[in-house]
Amino acid sequence: METTATILHADLDAFYASVEQLLDPSLRGKPIAVGGGVVLAASYEARAFGVRGGMPGRKARELCPQLIFVGGNFADYQRLGDAAIRVLDDFTPVVERISIDEAFADVAGCTHLFGSPKEIATAIRRRVRAELGLPISIGVARTKHLAKIASQVAKPDGLVVVDPGSELAFLHDLPVGLMWGVGPATRARLAEIGVETIGELARTHSGALTRLLGPAAGEKLAALSWNRDPRKLETKHRAHSAGAQSALGRKPAVADVIVPTLLHLADRVASRLRAKARPGRTVTVRVRFADLSAVTRSITLEQPISATAMLAEIAQDLVRGVLADHPHELTISLLAISVSHLEESAELQLDLPLGLADEKQRPGSKKGLARFGADRAIDKIRERFGKQAVGYGAVALDAARSVPDEFRELAQKDL
Repeated sequence: METTATILHADLDAFYASVEQLLDPSLRGKPIAVGGGVVLAASYEARAFGVRGGMPGRKARELCPQLIFVGGNFADYQRLGDAAIRVLDDFTPVVERISIDEAFADVAGCTHLFGSPKEIATAIRRRVRAELGLPISIGVARTKHLAKIASQVAKPDGLVVVDPGSELAFLHDLPVGLMWGVGPATRARLAEIGVETIGELARTHSGALTRLLGPAAGEKLAALSWNRDPRKLETKHRAHSAGAQSALGRKPAVADVIVPTLLHLADRVASRLRAKARPGRTVTVRVRFADLSAVTRSITLEQPISATAMLAEIAQDLVRGVLADHPHELTISLLAISVSHLEESAELQLDLPLGLADEKQRPGSKKGLARFGADRAIDKIRERFGKQAVGYGAVALDAARSVPDEFRELAQKDL
């Protein structure tokens, strides 16, 4: 474990909204939101009114009547996000990018060239502002988890350096929601046992956390609350899964909502699996209900898959199982699909035509091979004419999808 604070976490502030204000100076200082039916991102001016990403557009307008919606310049998001990461690359080769607008960097090996970690972070912030016109916040600490928390404390447009001698004093007064992996549902469960700060979490008996959150999550959060985080930066990350999710607002848990959404998600996930020639064996779905509680369900298959319709049908079966086990839940707010246990272009075992009930979901069957062939034809058309050139009818004809695919792709952190 490093004994000095050399890990930087750099995070562009309100990135999508900041880019829009950069491209259109008339929007500067005004509350803006990227999106329409759903808020994809909000400026700090809009956040002051309570507007948040993932919020239905109608609710956002109620909170902030003067809110300005913009459609989104996705090519510029990619261009400027890449340019910001290249600034980090100019200081150190040890950079781990975790999304389009944030990355870790370890500067332990370059302080003799560029000065202390604080001086390097200051130089990075100055260059990003001067060269790109964007605000960026940076946290500097001894561990990845603490550096990420420090960057959140530094927002907006700030720099926080956590000295190794003051780590726990800094960490324990902060709200538990700043911790990596603590979302709204986990935060609510912790609040039920009186845990509001990271320090209160650190002082909670491990058995209580295990009972509340499960052994894996309980042990992980307990360790992080004491800043025990041995993870190193992964500069050449190899994805172990591919996933996609769709925030729905509040929609009825009916087939007319679920089937097209899952087909759209399966199309996104499976096309990425095919592009990387990495089919997967385990399919997992996540269903979030109106109260933000969520249920996951998974199945591990005999053979890895990467066919869109096959993945969609398996996901539908899993979601139906979730809803059958929760008959009182009539409203859903999110659906997600992920595929894990990925393989490297696994050899396909052909199936005999035995008339099995799940034949069309078996990649080695005649129907399974036909489905994969149709997918590959779609992939080739999209490669030549763009992703909107062809698609599955139930999805392509649904003009009501409020989150553009370009935004979804920018948010991908795996394959």
